[in-house]
Amino acid sequence: MQKTAEAPRDKFEIYLDEMLEKLQMCQKEKNHQSCSHCDNYFVCDLRHDYVKAVYNSMSKGDTGGFEF
Repeated sequence: MQKTAEAPRDKFEIYLDEMLEKLQMCQKEKNHQSCSHCDNYFVCDLRHDYVKAVYNSMSKGDTGGFEF
């Protein structure tokens, strides 16, 4: 099988990985498998920032609607 060259990671993907690591550390500290088990689920700034990072990694920073 032939190896394919990986595309260079952009700043949005790098930031997403950083946010995922922070989110997982928080879940581990609180002994949760998911954010949905946390009392701060709807008001958590870390979770909110992670969701924005996911969106930005998919849209590459462009604003507007998202087509799936």
